[in-house]
Amino acid sequence: MDTPSQPHPAPPPPPSAETVDAYLRRIGAARPERADAAALRELQLRHLSAVPFENLSIHLGESLVLEDKPLLDKVVRARRGGFCYELNGAFAALLRGLGFGVTLLQARVFGPGGRLGIPYDHLALRVETADGTGPWLADVGFGDHSHHPLALEERGEQSDPAGTFRIVGAPDGDLDVLRDGEPQFRLDQRPRELADFEAGAWYHRTSPASHFTQSLVCSRLTEDGRITLSGRTLVTTVHGERAERTLGDDAEVLAAYRDRFGLELDRVPEVRPAHG
Repeated sequence: MDTPSQPHPAPPPPPSAETVDAYLRRIGAARPERADAAALRELQLRHLSAVPFENLSIHLGESLVLEDKPLLDKVVRARRGGFCYELNGAFAALLRGLGFGVTLLQARVFGPGGRLGIPYDHLALRVETADGTGPWLADVGFGDHSHHPLALEERGEQSDPAGTFRIVGAPDGDLDVLRDGEPQFRLDQRPRELADFEAGAWYHRTSPASHFTQSLVCSRLTEDGRITLSGRTLVTTVHGERAERTLGDDAEVLAAYRDRFGLELDRVPEVRPAHG
């Protein structure tokens, strides 16, 4: 089997300084003086707070192109969110533009009963920093997950506002990421390219077995918890206390997308039947 030390695919060119500045404004972050661990931590936290994890494109009939420019156009210029391929794909471009070393990694998500999902189920990022403290596992595309990057080579417990995380060895040189003792995903350490994730993205956008085709989700981190809109149900979690409210007409739903998530939509997304 190939080892994690195989040559990395050539990264795409970094985005322009203008695009990087626009992205930083999108997430409310200042341009870091240095591509170090503290800057990475700040960027990830601000991204999670500003850019929602959402699957609305699937149900609005919008296309997904796994290339830097379309991803940046969606997240930065259209001020939308996305799911893992989009969010971590765009975040990788931002990090490269700021001088970080970024490698795309594929992962399989653990489902009910510990069953692993499909290959290329999830896209995560290995990040090298200028201060030599890494490598770091950065992730802005797994929904409710670690707020801060995780030390990829640390095998002990890592404390995070979202819980206690551990990264442990798995078969074939893979790594399992655990949260509060529960396995989240199995990470393949071999470097990948965005195009490698096409099949996984197609599956999650079209398969009746994908949870993304079965429901609507739009969710982001808040200062004191999390806010999620699933269809017409608005869920707010504040200091661990969960409150749920059903929204009324379309105008109220569109206002929630706009005011709570910064998304300007011209119609209310509705679950579309899966293609296959």
